[in-house]
Amino acid sequence: MINIVLYEPEIPTNTGNIMRTCVATNTKLHLIEPLGFKLDEASIKRSGVNYIDKLDYVVYKNFNEFKEKNKGTYYYFTRYGHKPHTSFNYKESYEKGDIYLIFGKESTGIPREMLKEDLEHCMRIPMTKNVRSLNLSNCCAIVVYEVLRQLDYLDLLREEPHKSSNFIIDGIDKHE
Repeated sequence: MINIVLYEPEIPTNTGNIMRTCVATNTKLHLIEPLGFKLDEASIKRSGVNYIDKLDYVVYKNFNEFKEKNKGTYYYFTRYGHKPHTSFNYKESYEKGDIYLIFGKESTGIPREMLKEDLEHCMRIPMTKNVRSLNLSNCCAIVVYEVLRQLDYLDLLREEPHKSSNFIIDGIDKHE
């Protein structure tokens, strides 16, 4: 399973957007407290749209509780990373077990003391010197889709599901 882990997220709209990405990609979400918002806030519901009821997620009191309950390969996304997110073989990790994509809080990221345990899995998304980081929800989407690309998108739909057998292209009614 592919998992997104948010360490102490602070901005509810980012988390709401990430929730929607998790539902779209069949990815489990792990939230590590303290959270900078309440999970029932309207902003989460608004950015997560109507998909939150389909979300698979767990909330943990701290990172130690998370680690005790989740085994697999951890990947840390941090401004201190020296390898690009595309340099890892996620397929190999996936074949061994669960993959955890760990992102830090918006203001300070992942604490350095957490990173020391697994420096070989610390990475960053390449960007210019003009910004320190990208928006958290954008980072999650970029990375989860790189993992999925390497896994040939697993069981994700490659075409729009149609509600009926008729659809319109260039103004012409087509039948499937």
